Amino acid sequence: MRTTLSALALAAVVTAATAVPAAAQTKWDLPSAYPPANFHTQNLNQFAADVKAMTGGKLEITVHSNASLFKAPEIKRAVQTGQVQAGEVLISLHENEDPLFGLDVVPFLATSYQESWKLYQVSRPAIEKKLASQGLQLLYAVAWPPQGIFAKKDINSVEDLRGTRWRAYNAGTSRIAEIAGAQPVTVQAADLAQALATGVVNTFITSSATGVDSKVWESMTHYYDTQAWLPKNVIFVNKAAFDRLDAATKEGLLRAASTAEERGWKLSQETTRKNMEIMAQNGMKVLQPSPALADGLRQIGSRLTADWLQRAGASGHELINAYKSK
Repeated sequence: MRTTLSALALAAVVTAATAVPAAAQTKWDLPSAYPPANFHTQNLNQFAADVKAMTGGKLEITVHSNASLFKAPEIKRAVQTGQVQAGEVLISLHENEDPLFGLDVVPFLATSYQESWKLYQVSRPAIEKKLASQGLQLLYAVAWPPQGIFAKKDINSVEDLRGTRWRAYNAGTSRIAEIAGAQPVTVQAADLAQALATGVVNTFITSSATGVDSKVWESMTHYYDTQAWLPKNVIFVNKAAFDRLDAATKEGLLRAASTAEERGWKLSQETTRKNMEIMAQNGMKVLQPSPALADGLRQIGSRLTADWLQRAGASGHELINAYKSK
């Protein structure tokens, strides 16, 4: 009996010891709206691998791409309510919550990677504070390639957009359509290819990356490199889920996030160069905007900047002034 009891005691000790690593491991889900081949998704997958390595396997993140878990407008709310622990969103999707979330899509405010990075550094503390008030913690952000206009005809001036069915994905793109006399149609990135194939939209402004993801050359013929703005995807976590991590795991997660941010901005620039070549190779006319089109878009940009400042108030003026003086 003593032998049996000793064996049972030993087995209990071994079971308890081997159960510790399993109990210590945390698994998170991270939904994204973009396809596996998109550079943002590739960066997310590498981020997840880095998190696992930098936390010694204590934290494991599963990326769910292509809106397979939640559609783009649903992701932020899903993270806030704890349905998932982390997520990636195009932050300007939520401009209706706070004008701050639409700062990076104010047309012609920041039109290069250098300017976009500067704008992000100026606005990041305010974005972090706002997200924290919503139960979220910002991990990192990565810019999309500059926005250009896709069309099925020559667009020589803003007037040529009148009457077109214009794909909108946030408040700013809807407002551009209204000013230009186009019909705004809300279509998220995951649904763009189908919308093009069925004629739901026939003009839009977006990044070359989304254009390549959607194989726009199957429906569109022209791309105008207007470099109107560089919108950003932000990656955040549920603050309560973050707070439950031990100190070492938090540190590993934040290091992986910093690495992903640096890598993501480089990937974005590389993607921009490659996508211009891919579109041209597939028969698209890759063009610079005419002086008339550029001037008309700048006038729209001035109107939208004034609109944004009016909605954002004093804090918005402070951010714009800080950006311009930096």
